[in-house]
Amino acid sequence: MMMVTSAAADSLTGDSGRPARILVVDDEPSLAELLTMALSYEGWEVRSAGDGTAALRIAAEFGPDAVVLDVSLPDFDGVEVLRRLRADRPRLPVLFLTARDSAEDRAAGLRAGADGYLTKPFSLEQVVGRLQGLVGVTGEPDASVLTVGDLALSVERRTAHRGGAEITLTAVEFDVLHQLMRHAGRVVTEEEIRAQVFPGSSGGRTNLVTLSLNYLRRKVDGGREPLLHVSEAGYRIGSD
Repeated sequence: MMMVTSAAADSLTGDSGRPARILVVDDEPSLAELLTMALSYEGWEVRSAGDGTAALRIAAEFGPDAVVLDVSLPDFDGVEVLRRLRADRPRLPVLFLTARDSAEDRAAGLRAGADGYLTKPFSLEQVVGRLQGLVGVTGEPDASVLTVGDLALSVERRTAHRGGAEITLTAVEFDVLHQLMRHAGRVVTEEEIRAQVFPGSSGGRTNLVTLSLNYLRRKVDGGREPLLHVSEAGYRIGSD
């Protein structure tokens, strides 16, 4: 059962300035209806689908700015829906929303390319917050930008750029990079990162942090002067 708690949210807009379009894909009609109503209340344009086939058809007609996607669907799973959506729109933001809550399932979802992974039960506030990060909030100043060398991280926009080029990050990768950049110049252990990214969770999240750090090294440093350094003590971001 979903726990619904809501805070007033700024209205999201798409590229043209219209209200953001969100596609909700879930085979539980009551949950899909509740999410559709709640997100519509936030001022967004929302459509829903109950299976992968309908999701792909509606996505082609509707042109969503982001997709909230269940992993378990009656015809084919959410990972396959994600793959087909990205074949047409490689940068379409996708948030997995699922009852599969193991660290292995979460890691598999992020490896598949999801931008975020929320497990049921969840709060509406979590969904709204993630969508704000994925699509962008109208009128919000980009007031908090962290920089290390030519790497810039916008906390408000949840975007990262290096040398002016955008780096595509999953939600977990962004949160991990944020923690490193908050402590730029000093070594941060995986345990410290896990405690900040997954507060109150068990040690099982460590593998997910390790996976995200490995991907970050490729994305941030690939072919460029290294900024992310690894030692036996932990991880440090900054020039040598």
